[in-house]
Amino acid sequence: MPELPEVEVTRRGLAPHLIGRVISAVAVREPRLRWRIPRTVHGLAGRTVRAVHRRGKYLLVDCGDGHLILHLGMSGSLRLVPPGTPAGKHDHFDLLLGEKCLRLRDPRRFGAVLWTDKDVDSHPLLAHLGIEPLSAALTGARLHKLSRGLRIAVKQFVMDAKRVVGVGNIYASESLFRAGIDPRKRAGRISVSESEKLVTAIKSTLRAAIRAGGSSLRDFVGSDGASGYFQNRALVYDRAGMPCRRCRTPIRRIVQGARATYFCPSCQH
Repeated sequence: MPELPEVEVTRRGLAPHLIGRVISAVAVREPRLRWRIPRTVHGLAGRTVRAVHRRGKYLLVDCGDGHLILHLGMSGSLRLVPPGTPAGKHDHFDLLLGEKCLRLRDPRRFGAVLWTDKDVDSHPLLAHLGIEPLSAALTGARLHKLSRGLRIAVKQFVMDAKRVVGVGNIYASESLFRAGIDPRKRAGRISVSESEKLVTAIKSTLRAAIRAGGSSLRDFVGSDGASGYFQNRALVYDRAGMPCRRCRTPIRRIVQGARATYFCPSCQH
């Protein structure tokens, strides 16, 4: 599933091509995505794209009087193609902007194309999202305060989108390794100094992933069709049984919350 780095890579790739352009037409070939594409989307022609933002794993296309909310789901991608490019089986939505065409490809149809003319931050999909991990709002003190009294494992805590948004499975394992924290440790037992280390690790891991174009484990590609390569630089993720890059101890794999967790039993305490 595309996580924060993949969505941010997509946003950065699309923004220069969308901002300032007038929407000339909309094509909906398959409205039955995770939520049905509303009929209001058909009326976007004539609006000018003012900005392209990201909130968690959602892309927000600001059209002045409202926002187009886009989500890549589990296997989606947004690409720029020349207008008139024949649509494939899984190409469900086009946003035409003159000589540019933004196309959503979503084989599993878990993505979303929605529209709101209300305050976008109050939209039901966005209103309860937690702190943006790359923002100044996420500090060690804030993370420590959020974790007080929690009995869940720290890995599950940092993946909880209602507390910190967008730290997906790969990046949680990688961040905890960089911070030297055992992913099984209770979130409520993380100290202030450990929280500081973890925030630093989360930010550096996500920024490294963005620079690498994200992770392409299955379907993800950027807006130009290029695959990300962060997974090739992973320190622990998907390296079970392989030697730790720091101490040579074999990396362990466990399952937490139905998701695979990778860690070094020597470097992480």
